[in-house]
Amino acid sequence: MTVPLDDATARKWLAVAIEEARAGLAEGGIPIGGALIGRDGTVLGRGHNRRVQDDDPSVHGETDAFRNAGRQATYRGTTMVTTLSPCWYCSGLVRQFGISRLVVGEARTFYGGHDWLAENGVEVMVLDDPECVQMMEEFIAAHPALWNEDIGEDQPVQEAGR
Repeated sequence: MTVPLDDATARKWLAVAIEEARAGLAEGGIPIGGALIGRDGTVLGRGHNRRVQDDDPSVHGETDAFRNAGRQATYRGTTMVTTLSPCWYCSGLVRQFGISRLVVGEARTFYGGHDWLAENGVEVMVLDDPECVQMMEEFIAAHPALWNEDIGEDQPVQEAGR
């Protein structure tokens, strides 16, 4: 039986992803964390964006959590939890492997593919968590070039008034 997804449960799982995001930031990386939660509510895998630390553009928070969960017989009934709306790459991972649910910490600083996932049968909950928003806003303000690289924008960030 799959654990029901309510606000309290989602926030409990989001705390794991936030912890990972903070770990990534402390390592000098981009503060995006993720966790893959099993049908029964156990944490199968957790991880954070390691693009900077590992010099590997494929290690996003969601992919790190997915890899750390190891091979599963099925992903049906599992929940991907992420501090930030997933990019198309990570949205594709959720869809490719049939992950049933997605919990998003925030979608203000980056609006990824969560609507597309919802349109394709994934149960999506966006929490609009203030801690996730603040963490990303502070990071983006301090590291705009690195952020643009992370989201695939090759245009330089212009300061206000220029």
